[in-house]
Amino acid sequence: MRKTLLALSLMLFGAAALAEVSVKDSWVRGTTPAQKATGAFMEITSTDNAALLSAASPAAEVVEVHTMKMEDGVMKMRQIERVELPAGKAVLFAPGGNHIMMMGLKQQLKKGDVVPLTLKIEGQDKQVRTLEIKAEVRDLTAPAMPGHEDKHHH
Repeated sequence: MRKTLLALSLMLFGAAALAEVSVKDSWVRGTTPAQKATGAFMEITSTDNAALLSAASPAAEVVEVHTMKMEDGVMKMRQIERVELPAGKAVLFAPGGNHIMMMGLKQQLKKGDVVPLTLKIEGQDKQVRTLEIKAEVRDLTAPAMPGHEDKHHH
């Protein structure tokens, strides 16, 4: 009998220790009025092993997680079902790598706008949680490298 109680309390305790998933430097590339797709980029760190399953945003009809891969010397973009988030390791979503593709944009995204994104994260316990983030829209010509942004305000 005691063993069962111990197992139960461990399970309950385990459920309380939710993986902390933090997102930093989230941004979306600005668009031209005619443009119907853009990319969202960020850095995701989870305290425990987790996985990003999908993303959604009210600003776009379709949001998919894409990866860029060299295949036969050609850069190909394809949708991926999940991106592993190893415990304690920052996973970068950046131009030229894994990124979140927003398609069917409802309006032009201008510099300084804020785009809400909902990330679906699967924890080690297979529970799926949602994480709401707000990504800032950067200039269309924003350099892909962080840290090289133009600090001058025009």
